[in-house]
Amino acid sequence: MRTLDLLHFNGRLLTGQWFRTLMTLLATAVGVAAVLLLTGMGEGARRFVLNEFNLLGNDVLIILPGRKETSGGLPPLTGEGTRDLTLGDAEALLKLPGVQAVAPLIVGLTEVEAQGRNRELMVVGTSAELFRMRQLSTEQGRVLPDIPLDRAESICVIGPEVRTSLFDQQQVLGRWLRTGDRRCRVIGVLESRGVSLGTDLSDSVLIPVASAQQLFNTQGLFRLFVQVQHLDLIDSIKPSILDLIQARHQGERDITLITQDSLLGVFDEVLQLLTLAVGAIAAISLVVAGILIMNITLISVSQRTAEIGLLKALGASERQVHRLFLSEALMMTLLGAAIGMAIGYGLLWTGHWLWPQFPVSVPVWALAGALLLAIGVALIFAWLPARKAARLPPVLALKGLTHAQR
Repeated sequence: MRTLDLLHFNGRLLTGQWFRTLMTLLATAVGVAAVLLLTGMGEGARRFVLNEFNLLGNDVLIILPGRKETSGGLPPLTGEGTRDLTLGDAEALLKLPGVQAVAPLIVGLTEVEAQGRNRELMVVGTSAELFRMRQLSTEQGRVLPDIPLDRAESICVIGPEVRTSLFDQQQVLGRWLRTGDRRCRVIGVLESRGVSLGTDLSDSVLIPVASAQQLFNTQGLFRLFVQVQHLDLIDSIKPSILDLIQARHQGERDITLITQDSLLGVFDEVLQLLTLAVGAIAAISLVVAGILIMNITLISVSQRTAEIGLLKALGASERQVHRLFLSEALMMTLLGAAIGMAIGYGLLWTGHWLWPQFPVSVPVWALAGALLLAIGVALIFAWLPARKAARLPPVLALKGLTHAQR
């Protein structure tokens, strides 16, 4: 039997038994779509996190108050220390050779009021350097100006969500809003970026760091960002930073210094493992589809016993009958996999259209693995029924019997 005849024969069979074909296609399509959807979401999450960290730049060091030892793995995101980081530390770091910029950060929640409306929002105290490091820009107005770190100014930059919730669609530049017991004038509105490094700046108010110290009645900083002049200076400048802070903190090394690479490496590894895990879970559905294919093929053998006997009586060999049933399972699997790919990619791109900031990308290994697994499972589970059909005696098969009766 020629390959073209085989395809034509199986095609007529699949269309004739449409309900059986539909169930097999549905099982295979759901399995392939699940693998692509879950691995695509996992890979998208990995790229999203890495892109967010890359916005800060590989030439930026993060200094946290408090010292915590780590032996590999995820560095601490907070520290508990006897001494706070101060603006004096920031100004001293700026004088170190190789340091290009230093951006302090203070974060807190407070009541924000404007035009009779109030919300509890996150207020971020920082400087103009953070806008440059994080590549933040405004859709209206301007960012915080370059002023001395210890100067408090009654100005602020708000996120787009703050503008919508407090001012609707009115002009906001030059308007005043109250943060806690203080007032500040809006000089800019950030471009919408969503959650970045765990901080939703679109729903935040950014003020000068000295103003934040007065607002929250604290001198301590939440953290410091230090940008070096060249990426290759990272390793050489870290000891200088540690020694400087130790000298300023009465001989105690009570800070934690985090590099971008340490965070990126750990997050990348964790998210890759999660992507593999969810992909493996989704692949179980393909095994279920394979069991369904085996059951349907067994039913097909029992229903087509006379047909098998006629083929063998006309000279069809066991190999040809075997190939007939295997090709039938393979055709259904390939068609179901194609439908599953269309569904999976369709759902992923629909999600990307709804949330453009979230990248979607199916790894090549996931796509190839899903197709190979679907084909492999189909052939393995169809092998036994096909072998059974190929070994039927022609005389018994013509009578519709699968074994000799006593």
